[in-house]
Amino acid sequence: MFIHDTENALRAATALVNSLPEIDGEGVDRLATLDDMTEFLREYPYTGAIRRDDVELNELRSARSQLRQLWTGDRVAAVPIVNAMLREGRALPQLVIHDGYDWHIHATDDAAPLATRITVEVAMAFVDVIRSDEFDRVRVCSADDCDAVYIDYSKNGSKRYCDTGNCGNRMNVMAYRRRKAEESA
Repeated sequence: MFIHDTENALRAATALVNSLPEIDGEGVDRLATLDDMTEFLREYPYTGAIRRDDVELNELRSARSQLRQLWTGDRVAAVPIVNAMLREGRALPQLVIHDGYDWHIHATDDAAPLATRITVEVAMAFVDVIRSDEFDRVRVCSADDCDAVYIDYSKNGSKRYCDTGNCGNRMNVMAYRRRKAEESA
């Protein structure tokens, strides 16, 4: 559905947003420590300068709220957010090839702060989502007690629940129990 670098940026953005304590069902900040940041970077590697210090961690943590805004509206509402992210990051898209990846776009200098590079990369990914008219795949979990975000990569666009927990299973069990209770009443 999306090209490799777009999908990677969307997955990283989803993980960052879902690390917010207000999204975590237990109220835990999943990006609180340098170890948390190291784990994030292990799962979602980025090239360029990475300092792995408290300043960089705090910048990355601060970027999450701006990224979360992309899930709060529709396609039209996302455009000014994306444009602001690109402007603030001084985006200058360039085609690059490296580390076994085919041609893809880097829109910031490798020396730019990690949070800036991630924010701009996410903005570029959302440019693809908006331009391909696939914004209806940008979703918030439909579970009653979950605010996690996700991108629906299913072929038919029918995914309703996030992958952060067992929301789909839990909601299906609740619906089943509700139906059984109604049948026996």
